[in-house]
Amino acid sequence: MNSKNLPLIPAPAARSRRYLALGSALILSACGGGSSGDNAAGTSPSPDSGTAVAGDQTVSERQAVLRDDYSPVGAFSAPFAEPTIIVDGEAVTTDERCVTNSEGLLECKPAAGTMALLEDGRVLYLNALEGTENVELSIVGEFGEVSINDQSRVLALGDNDTPSWQKPDPLRAGANPDGNDSETLLNGTELDGLLDTADNTTRNDGALFCSDVIGLADGRIMAVGGTDYYSEPGIDGLPLGVAELEGIKNSRIFDERSNTWSQSGDMTYGRWYPSLVTLADSKVFVASGVTKLLKPVYPEDPLNSGRNVVQTETYDPCSGVWTENPPTADRSLPLYPRMHLLPNGHLLYNAGGQAFNPFGQGYDQALWNLVASYNPQTQAWTDIGYAGLPLRLDEAGLAQLSSTLNITNASMDQFSTLLGDLLESPTELLTSAADTGVDEEALKIAIAGGMRGSTSSTMLPLKPNENGDYTEVELLTAGGVPSYALLTNPGGYLPVAQSRIDRITTTGDRIDYESRLTGPLNQPRWYGTNVVMPDGSVMVFSGGTRDGVVAPGLEGPLMTAERFDPESGTWTEMATANRPRTYHNTALLLADGRVLIGGHAPINTAYLSHISFEDFGLAPNAGRDPSFEIYTPPYAMRNDRPEILSAPENLTTGQSFSIQVDDPENIDKVLLIRRTVMTHLIDGDQRAIELPIQSRNGRNLRLTMPDTHNVVPAGKYMLFVSKDSEEGRVPSVSAPITVVNTALECMADLQLADDTAGTDTDTGTDGSSDGLLGIL
Repeated sequence: MNSKNLPLIPAPAARSRRYLALGSALILSACGGGSSGDNAAGTSPSPDSGTAVAGDQTVSERQAVLRDDYSPVGAFSAPFAEPTIIVDGEAVTTDERCVTNSEGLLECKPAAGTMALLEDGRVLYLNALEGTENVELSIVGEFGEVSINDQSRVLALGDNDTPSWQKPDPLRAGANPDGNDSETLLNGTELDGLLDTADNTTRNDGALFCSDVIGLADGRIMAVGGTDYYSEPGIDGLPLGVAELEGIKNSRIFDERSNTWSQSGDMTYGRWYPSLVTLADSKVFVASGVTKLLKPVYPEDPLNSGRNVVQTETYDPCSGVWTENPPTADRSLPLYPRMHLLPNGHLLYNAGGQAFNPFGQGYDQALWNLVASYNPQTQAWTDIGYAGLPLRLDEAGLAQLSSTLNITNASMDQFSTLLGDLLESPTELLTSAADTGVDEEALKIAIAGGMRGSTSSTMLPLKPNENGDYTEVELLTAGGVPSYALLTNPGGYLPVAQSRIDRITTTGDRIDYESRLTGPLNQPRWYGTNVVMPDGSVMVFSGGTRDGVVAPGLEGPLMTAERFDPESGTWTEMATANRPRTYHNTALLLADGRVLIGGHAPINTAYLSHISFEDFGLAPNAGRDPSFEIYTPPYAMRNDRPEILSAPENLTTGQSFSIQVDDPENIDKVLLIRRTVMTHLIDGDQRAIELPIQSRNGRNLRLTMPDTHNVVPAGKYMLFVSKDSEEGRVPSVSAPITVVNTALECMADLQLADDTAGTDTDTGTDGSSDGLLGIL
């Protein structure tokens, strides 16, 4: 394993890291290669395995001790930020967020509204809402003019987490340098430009903000869609109008090897807030988004007016071309719809997304409550059921509730009894429901159902059944803004603490769906970012106490992280962060099992200017926060974390392979986690796959990859091993893995590991090996 594959994020100094680094080849112990030469799973390893070296001690001698700084809730590092700002062509070193330039405008450091973990361990991040600091009176009136295409950055963490930054080229990703052909109300007519400012500047016609991002099969990062800002109505030269945020058609790709952005094929439809998912064949599916956010009126396409983009498209990563899917693939979805690739190759929409509550922005938004699946083979959608509510309302005793919550049917007494206190606390809906005769447990289920706004939809680790097949998926939905049992559609103002798990079982093209409530969060949370951890748990970071889009600047910050244990179904409060991060916060799993926290780019207070009510206990609203923090979980505060001594670099589906570990007696779980590429709470490709240990031989663990890309789509992953302890599961630092799709023409030249395994008899006690496998 050459040095480029070692994690750039170092583990704590107290730990001793041992990686075998011999040029570009991985060194494994030689053996016969067949399963007949391996010990059966669960049998005792060879006697030599108990003396594997870790530092100057054997495994049997090394004590499982906690570090001096150990905390059962983990800890956040001190915040850190880029030290310089380019002002009037010169780098200015400052601890401030912004510096005033010669024109009297603020130049500011970018905030991580989007983050992606690159193969070399660095982090690509994209700015959000650049220019809001220069709004003087109203963001609605001025942002069409003061907005700027967002900057990008690459962050690297060196020894002792020393940060350094690089500026990609072009800095702002280079879309639409000659301006965008904006779809204004008078576009294409002789009056084009009379009532808008779409053509008065090119500096805000290709913003990265509100694109979606995805990791391509070869590790490059693609950003799709984004924002074209202008005023409509608006007149050139005047500072006031009504801002429009138009979705753009661009696709741009970041290549970490050259640190550059390049343009790829354009979509047919401009999309603001779209969602991307990688299909089993490594093509990329895009759905939803809106072409014009505030005034979705398209004279040339009236059927699409008044709603989000219903047409879907598919991208070929080898040709760089988008193809519009047939009308059977059309679907009305919320912005940033939560979608997942299922083990049968279908895509699941899990009735989550972003919506402008409480009224939304689509005349057909009632459809967003329905869970549905998309079959890439037939290119058609199938409705599955009402999200979180796979039962009839009358059978659950909720018929009266439905009538009560229908504004046209409700009497004044019903309305005041059931909904009077709702604006102060959603939990009042439960206590006041007794007056309607509705069972409280049934009511909880109803509240959990339907479209959930501003919530993460997180796929729990995939596990094989007794036959080794992956057929079941569990999706965790926690917090966010629900429909309050059909009160409004798509949602309200206050978040809930409710969590539910949707279980999807696949049998061929058949999909069975069931939903259950699980333990609630310790407090209601709007816009919390979930991270699947290498110990199998889920952490949620940041967010707010109220919907920061309905009334920006008036939400309280939530700084205490929480941990979900899938085994017990409960949430536990963990450490508290140093900085409030509400809207456009991000969180990303690092290669060593820690989490990088960033972001916070709020809309101007009450859609006016940046006025902060931090002194009143609300979230700060003084502009974007460019800082980062690193969360260290309790398991990373130990001296006895297991280690992966060697592993293949490239793998494909169905492949049998071996890894070497330092503590084979105690390591009992292996987890393959896809590298995070996320924005706005979503990572459409987020997944963790448990690989069962097939057999053991000394320090070698024999594993087998899932036999289909439906479970493990091609791309960049991290391999973790873990063991149990009194304090909980303890995972290793990861080894980098590239999952190769051999059927994909532009990945065909990648070499794969031989189907052989090492044996400890050929391995010295210093960890060296005389066996060399032909691995890239």
